[in-house]
Amino acid sequence: MAKSSKNSVNIKKGDQVKVIAGADKGVEGKVIEVLKDADRVIVEGVNRVKRHTRAGQTGQGSTGGIITSEAPIHVSNVMLVVDADGTKTTSRIGFRRDEVTKNRPDGSSYQAHRSVRVASKTGKEI
Repeated sequence: MAKSSKNSVNIKKGDQVKVIAGADKGVEGKVIEVLKDADRVIVEGVNRVKRHTRAGQTGQGSTGGIITSEAPIHVSNVMLVVDADGTKTTSRIGFRRDEVTKNRPDGSSYQAHRSVRVASKTGKEI
C-alpha cells in the first residue's frame, strides 16, 4: 500500500463518526484507534470480525474460542458527527489558525499561532 504524501487523517481518537460507505453504512460510533500510516480508523461496533483462537499453554490460562472484534476501515468511509443547533449532523473538517499569547519561562510573552479543527458546516471549533 502506498503511503500518502501528506497527513490526510483528520479524525482523532474519541471522535464520534458516522460510516458513509460500506456494509455498515449509516452506523455511528466512537473512534477507538487511529492508524495514521494506513489511513484507517477502528470504530466501536463497526466492521466486526470473528477470529477463531486456539487454547494456549495450560500455564497461561488462555482459553480457545471465537473472539469478535472491530477491524479497521478506511478514513474516507467515515465522517465526523457534530452538534448543529441541537441536531446531530455530519461535517467535513477544516482548520483555522488562531493567534494566541504564549509565556516564556523568564516571564516575557510573545504572539504565536495555534491550529484548531473546525467543523466546515457549522464553523465551530471541535
